[in-house]
Amino acid sequence: MEEKTIKFLNRVFVLSAVLVVGVLVFFVGQMVYQNKLLEQQNANQITVSGEGKVYAKPDVALVSFGVTTQGLTVAEVTKSNTDKMNAVIAAVKALKVDEKDIQTTNYSLTPLYNWTEKTGNIFQGYTLEQDVQVKIRDFTKIGDILSGATTAGANVVGGLQFTIDNPEQFKEQARAAAIAKAKANAQNLAKESGVDLGKLINVYENSSPYPVVYNSMAKDVAVGGGVSAPVPTVQPGQQEIDVTINLTYQVK
Repeated sequence: MEEKTIKFLNRVFVLSAVLVVGVLVFFVGQMVYQNKLLEQQNANQITVSGEGKVYAKPDVALVSFGVTTQGLTVAEVTKSNTDKMNAVIAAVKALKVDEKDIQTTNYSLTPLYNWTEKTGNIFQGYTLEQDVQVKIRDFTKIGDILSGATTAGANVVGGLQFTIDNPEQFKEQARAAAIAKAKANAQNLAKESGVDLGKLINVYENSSPYPVVYNSMAKDVAVGGGVSAPVPTVQPGQQEIDVTINLTYQVK
């Protein structure tokens, strides 16, 4: 009885091994077939690229104004800072900057300590930092806004930078130019290679990030609040929007 059981188990093991080997052979064969098919398909394809560039003038200037205040109590430092920042915002709005173009970007209240080797940390009060970013659409007012904000109490001025508010319209132009160049390159390549273009089977786009043009005030500069600071003549320049299109065609 035991011998019959052993023989039966051996047969089951052999059949299982044969089945496993058969499945492995099938899958390996499928992989080889798919690789050969892919190689054949790739051999009957060409990929070309075209680059489109559009140059556009920035239409928005971004600048940040900050007020940093120190005081002995939270109530004192909060009131002082709030009064100064409200004056800064009022000065900016008075120069026809829309409220939607003024955004608070930082509000930070921290305790202030003075450390010495003899006494260690001694509590000195609090420091409150508040910053707003202003979007300026009328470039003729940049100098007046910078001067007005610092006169009103801003004691930190952030980097002035230029950008495009809606770059997609220019990206579409660059994309159209890139596609046209890629198609022309495909026609020329096919003609020179002696093949006929077939169906377009793949399109891939690669676009560079929209650059931001920085002015000479790009580094944060501390200025005296309440004092009118001289402002530079600003030149927004222009920005390059670059799109590259890759087209893959079947060839005959």
